[in-house]
Amino acid sequence: MAKPTKLFALSSLSMASLFAYSASVQLNDPDWYFWFPLYAFASTVNILKCTSPSKIVNKVVANTALWLGVFLFVKVVIEDFLYELAGFWSLELGKRVVREKVGSGLVVISMFLQLKASTTSMERLKKKKSGATVNWVEYGMILLVGFSYGLPVVFYVLLKGD
Repeated sequence: MAKPTKLFALSSLSMASLFAYSASVQLNDPDWYFWFPLYAFASTVNILKCTSPSKIVNKVVANTALWLGVFLFVKVVIEDFLYELAGFWSLELGKRVVREKVGSGLVVISMFLQLKASTTSMERLKKKKSGATVNWVEYGMILLVGFSYGLPVVFYVLLKGD
């Protein structure tokens, strides 16, 4: 990936901090061995994209996090469907399955955008065109940051009144 724009780097740093926090709170869960690596890998990819964007290790870790996220998202959706815990479209963060579904979904989207930013920039470099990231990838990261930080604020502050 070519040098990321400041906005993309700031978005990646914001997601890295969110995933690092998410990894830290997984340590007391009974199934931490699934969720801790997911969030740790996602945090690592996002932070490395800001500092050293051209590492091959980033793609390996990003692909690992992407497929682990897809696996855990499907696992949580099936668990929710079988036991009728919350419903697929539920955003009630008070329920464990909803938090896990949203968390794995955020990782999948973030890793997809990071991988897309890497491949798109490499294609641009091969064609000798200028530009760091494609606009939709950058805007996608901005929207992802807004959703990931805004959803808990809306749920816990405005709806729950905590």
